[in-house]
Amino acid sequence: MQKHDAVIVGSGSGMFVVYEAVFRGLSVALVDKGPLGGTCPNLGCIPSKMLMLPADRIVEIQEARKLGIETEVKSINFALIMERMRRSVQEAQRQMGESFSQLRGLHFYEGEGRFVGEYQMDAGGTIITSDRFIIATGSRPYVPPLPGLNSVGYLTTETLLELNSAPASMVIIGGGYIGVEYAHFFAAMGTAVTLIESAERLVQEEEPEVAALLKHALRKRMQVLTDIEIEQVGKSQDSIRVLIREKRSGAHFTVTADTIMVATGRQSNADLLQVEKTGVKTDERGFIPVNGKMETNMQGIYAVGDANGRFMFRHIANIEASIAAHNAFTGQNETMDYSAAPHAVYSYPQIAAVGLTAHEARKEHNILVGRARYMDTATGEAMMETDGFAKAIVDRDTHKILGFHVIGPHAPSLVQEVINAMTAGGHVDEITKGIHIHPALPELVQAAFRNVAPE
Repeated sequence: MQKHDAVIVGSGSGMFVVYEAVFRGLSVALVDKGPLGGTCPNLGCIPSKMLMLPADRIVEIQEARKLGIETEVKSINFALIMERMRRSVQEAQRQMGESFSQLRGLHFYEGEGRFVGEYQMDAGGTIITSDRFIIATGSRPYVPPLPGLNSVGYLTTETLLELNSAPASMVIIGGGYIGVEYAHFFAAMGTAVTLIESAERLVQEEEPEVAALLKHALRKRMQVLTDIEIEQVGKSQDSIRVLIREKRSGAHFTVTADTIMVATGRQSNADLLQVEKTGVKTDERGFIPVNGKMETNMQGIYAVGDANGRFMFRHIANIEASIAAHNAFTGQNETMDYSAAPHAVYSYPQIAAVGLTAHEARKEHNILVGRARYMDTATGEAMMETDGFAKAIVDRDTHKILGFHVIGPHAPSLVQEVINAMTAGGHVDEITKGIHIHPALPELVQAAFRNVAPE
């Protein structure tokens, strides 16, 4: 049995804890089955965004006619796009491996770990123990138990990265963040896409008018079906058949495609660790509940990132990991603040948001709401961006910023100003009184906050 000052399970956001422990001169164990770096740089946000960029360029070229530019996309080298993505991932793995090997005091146990008792883990045949465990095991694609799905070959966010040719047609099951991003990508690559969502609208976490605009925009390039129940999946000669029912009307019809992709969310990897053997509780979805300190129900055992299921974004997981490390190694009680936790959706159009939706804000606040269209700014007018808009949500009494939502070009960059303002104090004056370059797109942010008024 090997005892360590700290055991970190997972090399994604968990590496923040590893570096902190090594810096403090502690004996630290890292348990990871690979690849190093976790989901984000290998299977998730980094490779997927490398695919979204050429897709963006293709759609921009296709839409250039509105600016008076007649052009066309003559060919798309899908294999080159995919190989470029894979080379980047491989290089990042190589660089991480080099820096990883130089860490002193780190004991690396390669393979899946599983708890065998309280504060005890089997790491590839070696029993390791510690008073401090940080679980950063991430998540994996959730595959729903749809009748017949397992009888056909389907893609997930992980297996599609190995494609070398674009499918002629594809059904994507799931209209959340992952589904709409890959619907954008494959449609841009020339695939005939059908996007199916069981709920009444896409990206349900977003403002209703944002979801509505996204659906309208995607329908120009693909078939989008919402409020749908999938009753059966099967094969018919060389194609996949999906029998669906429209919930509202009860009508049945069939969608066919060459390929099917499952993008119905993520499930925690906590079950693979058998966390119940160390006394850690999980919720009904399999995620590990934590308090504000990122600590589980067991003292000294923390869970960060996708493992706890709170906000499944790498940039938030990194902050959670830093807070867990600080509390684990100092004994202090720093807590996580999600009030300015942002996210982005790299669909086309892009979406970004921070803070509360209007529905969430109304529960505890009297609110003011401000809206501005891209076309309300000189740059937006020059771009002929007729659909995109921003929405600001402010507390009516204090004028504190509660939320901000934007859909349109460069949305993830535009929202950063609001994130910074909320982190620095969050008063609307921090936006409206700042000097904004004219003409430039950030004027959209200022305009939305200047327009706040009672609903």
